[in-house]
Amino acid sequence: MSDRTNLVYRYDGTFNGLMCCVFESIYCKEEPAAIEYSDEEQATIFEVKYIETNDEKAARVKKSIPLKISKEAEKLVKDTFLTCLVQKELKILRFLKLGYKLGARTTKLSVNPDVSALDKAVLHMSREAHLLLGFLRFSEYGDFLFAEIGPKNNQLPILAPHFCSRFSGENFVIFDRTHKLLFLHKKDGETSFSQVDNIEIPEPDENEEKYRKLWRSFCDTIAVEGRINPKLQRNLMPKRYWPYMEEVRDKL
Repeated sequence: MSDRTNLVYRYDGTFNGLMCCVFESIYCKEEPAAIEYSDEEQATIFEVKYIETNDEKAARVKKSIPLKISKEAEKLVKDTFLTCLVQKELKILRFLKLGYKLGARTTKLSVNPDVSALDKAVLHMSREAHLLLGFLRFSEYGDFLFAEIGPKNNQLPILAPHFCSRFSGENFVIFDRTHKLLFLHKKDGETSFSQVDNIEIPEPDENEEKYRKLWRSFCDTIAVEGRINPKLQRNLMPKRYWPYMEEVRDKL
């Protein structure tokens, strides 16, 4: 079964699950043609191999990355897993196998297509995170603040620490509609992530609606009519963010 390439790995979509795919590939000397999330199965002509998540195997792989490659490689792999990079699992696998051969210098091999793909994906995610820090809007619902986003990358694990620090004394929820992931922060410091298919948002009360109108009025007032540049606005504030921004939502 050495060096098999005629199969597809399917896993549970978790980082530990992916680490088990890496373990399986190295231990069985297999080169899968693809690594797929089991909830998004696609038709394939290849044999399918389901990889069970085993925390012990995952821990062995995770421990090996900074030891055999570098801390930088460890961070690159973790960050890439949160990106929307196409076939990111397979590219992470190939990156790690290269790293186990070449060591710390692997992350510097920007001419390698897999290293380059990981670098570009993480850069794209970083830029999107920077935009979301400015574009995310909270609304008040009783004792909670609520915000929703629709990012391309899985941004909540990156954004959450910033807002926990900024609103440490508040109860708040951020919901990622793209990845169906909810982050909850309570004023006592308790935090949690949850997979949620959908969330019902109540209508804003009179006080919240008043502040929304004030915010829209403020944004309209400070705009200088002769300097309005829709093309530049769309470049600096892409339209895919507008459904979640009160000041421009009605301009879609």
